[in-house]
Amino acid sequence: MHTTLLGVLGLALLGALHAQDTIPVQSDFQQDKLTGRWYSIGLASNSNWFKEKKHLMKMCTTVISATTDGNLEVTSTYPKGDQCEKRNSLYTKTEQPGRFSYTSPRWGSKHDIRVVETNYDEYALVATQISKSTSSSTMVLLYSRTKELSPERMERFTQFSREQGLLDEEILILPQTGERLEGQG
Repeated sequence: MHTTLLGVLGLALLGALHAQDTIPVQSDFQQDKLTGRWYSIGLASNSNWFKEKKHLMKMCTTVISATTDGNLEVTSTYPKGDQCEKRNSLYTKTEQPGRFSYTSPRWGSKHDIRVVETNYDEYALVATQISKSTSSSTMVLLYSRTKELSPERMERFTQFSREQGLLDEEILILPQTGERLEGQG
C-alpha cells in the first residue's frame, strides 16, 4: 500500500513537472521589445485568491523595464477601491530567453513566468506556474499595448487558458477602469 501511494505521488509529481515543460516560450524572444506600457486585458487562474477576488478585478496598467543586469522590473498599477495601488516585482532572467523567475516576498510563492507569445507592439500572452509549500496554481495573463484588443487575440487567450487546464469560470476578460472626469466622482 505504502509503495503504491509513493508511486502514485511520484507519477503525479512527474506529470506536474512535465506539464510545466510543455508551456512554450516565444521563439527568438527579444526582451528589449517587451519593455514599455501594457494593459492587462485578460486574467485566468485556478488559484483561491483569484476565485475570491475575481468579481473585484479591473484592468490595470503594467510598465516593464529592463534592469542593467538583464532582469525585468515590472510595475503594475491597479484600482483598489477609489485609489490606485502599485506593485513592483523583479523578474529574474533564466538561461532560457523569455522565461523568468520571481519569489513573492509577501507570500513566499515561487513563480515560473514564461512569455508564451507576443508580437511586441500589440499583445503578449504570459503564463505563470505558481508554487507554494502547500499548493500550486496556474495563471495566464493577456497584455495589450492599448485598452482594446482584437477578438482573435481574446479568443487565443481563452483557448490557451483552456489548454492549461483552466475552466471557463477561471477565465476573465478584465473590465476597463473608467478614467474620472474632473469634477465628477
